[in-house]
Amino acid sequence: MGQVLSVSQLEKSYEVRKTPFSVKKILIRAVDKVSFNLEKGRTLGIVGESGSGKSTLARCLLLLERPDDGTVRFDRYDLTAMSEKELRDIRKEMQIIFQDPYSSLNPRKRIFDTIAEPILFHGIASRDEVKQKVLDVFQTVGLDEDFVKKYPHEMSGGQRQRVAIGRALATNPTLLVADEPVSSLDVSIQAQIVNLFMDIRERSEISMIFISHDLNIVRFISDEIMVMYRGRIVEKGTKNDVFSMPLHPYTRMLIAASQGTFQTVKDENGAFVDQGCNYYPRCEKRERECARRVPELVGTEDHTIACFMEQE
Repeated sequence: MGQVLSVSQLEKSYEVRKTPFSVKKILIRAVDKVSFNLEKGRTLGIVGESGSGKSTLARCLLLLERPDDGTVRFDRYDLTAMSEKELRDIRKEMQIIFQDPYSSLNPRKRIFDTIAEPILFHGIASRDEVKQKVLDVFQTVGLDEDFVKKYPHEMSGGQRQRVAIGRALATNPTLLVADEPVSSLDVSIQAQIVNLFMDIRERSEISMIFISHDLNIVRFISDEIMVMYRGRIVEKGTKNDVFSMPLHPYTRMLIAASQGTFQTVKDENGAFVDQGCNYYPRCEKRERECARRVPELVGTEDHTIACFMEQE
């Protein structure tokens, strides 16, 4: 099929105060040496609790935030070596959908202008052709023509998310990154939006990264699954392997929690560990070795894990 995206040793850290009154700052490794590939037409699901680095990774992939180190190769381009002007020229090929559709839409613009703007900006259609192009986008995301004159505040959350998806699809992108696109919606609306993503997959060869904390949704829509914990990948594999044979204790905990059979337990101090496995403070199988070294991601091409105990 060919690779659309190749990520190597990506890193992004922030210095933050532990409390609003603290003078001393601590270093948070939001993305810690993350590497993976995405093939054309495939969907990679990224899961993890809040604070696992999923959203930071999404922004770094599209260079909305500059990573501290590592490379992101999209098609034949090394994005991390490109200037902002050079990136603007290929933005139409990479689009992102954010969690909150209302904050991502301009409240002063009608829906027609919201979708028409990227089409005109990137020269995808002329002013004479743009109306039909917008109506085609509306049909793709399941919106009636009546919505072209509406403003975001006149629409429901599900309708606004359809607009956000339509705006992203309007430039015919090769890569679509969806960052928690259904978490702010009612359960009944979530199913409709997930089905919309499935329809988009079936009608095109678009490559997708679908980020969520809901394992059931990710399992439904993804070909492969990558599990993140505090900036690091702890397990990655085909969705069948990850769900039928979860190897990492954190993955097993997430699956059990999604099924209502396990109560998640937080570590005592909530801080990132300075060395060793990030999951060490919460792991029931932890050994001294886990606190000394960071386990590498090893395994087969279809299923890898970062855990000393499970590699033995």
